[in-house]
Amino acid sequence: MKLGAHISTAGGLHTAFDRAIATGCDTMLIFTKSNRQWAAKPLTTAEIDQFHHAAETHPRIAPVAVHATYLINIASPKADLWEKSYLALKIEVERAAVLGIPLITFHPGSHVDSGEEAGLAQIGRALVRLLAETEQTAAQTTICLETMAGQGTNLGSKFEQLAQLIATAENHPRLGVCMDTCHIFAAGYDIRTPEAYAATIAEFDSVVGLDRLKFFHFNDSQHALGSNKDRHEHIGRGFIGEQGFANFVNDPRFAHHAAHLETPKEDDDQPTAEMDAVNLATLRKLVLSAE
Repeated sequence: MKLGAHISTAGGLHTAFDRAIATGCDTMLIFTKSNRQWAAKPLTTAEIDQFHHAAETHPRIAPVAVHATYLINIASPKADLWEKSYLALKIEVERAAVLGIPLITFHPGSHVDSGEEAGLAQIGRALVRLLAETEQTAAQTTICLETMAGQGTNLGSKFEQLAQLIATAENHPRLGVCMDTCHIFAAGYDIRTPEAYAATIAEFDSVVGLDRLKFFHFNDSQHALGSNKDRHEHIGRGFIGEQGFANFVNDPRFAHHAAHLETPKEDDDQPTAEMDAVNLATLRKLVLSAE
């Protein structure tokens, strides 16, 4: 498995490659724009060229994946917010494509008390339109629904919901899933023991299909199984524990998949430690211990 982290792009998108190398990554997850703003300043030719050059200079860091802004809510029942969210997601997909990035993930959205089926219908409508409108501009970029914790009225916490959305988009080949370990655990899918892990992955395969699982977010959980609380913890220090991650990193089916940390960047007990590097070392220790 290729292991990496969510890496800062401060100073330019291309600078993330050097940071990823310094952190010990094999792959990385980035934002291509401010996560706190709707607007996205168009990428310049120079920015695109710099990113491509950095990618060619650091071939070890692959694949690169994008996380779309958390502001997007294509499950919204409000027409204006739905349209604004849709257009923002489309721009995110097209930005990833022009940079040559093969994977982008986003949070499916919240139905805001309009009801699960109404929210899923809104997401499905957006996906059908998005896949059609980016067929020429982003043909090589796979759009991934992220598994969610089920907090509030968020959708995407049940495998059946993901399967329904993929079916609504007529099983389009450019549609995939990004599995977040904290989120699925909080949603009630146990992965702590080899037996529980095998059952959860078998259920995902049966309901969604492993061919749709494109990459992972590796996060331990601050809260217990089925809590529906989205709170990330350092690897091995939460309710999932090291064995849960050992199950993933030693699964031959995912040997070529990317997994990105979204764990806290700092730690109260080690305030000067580079925690991405610490968490990556923990994951790699689990691979070695199983050989």
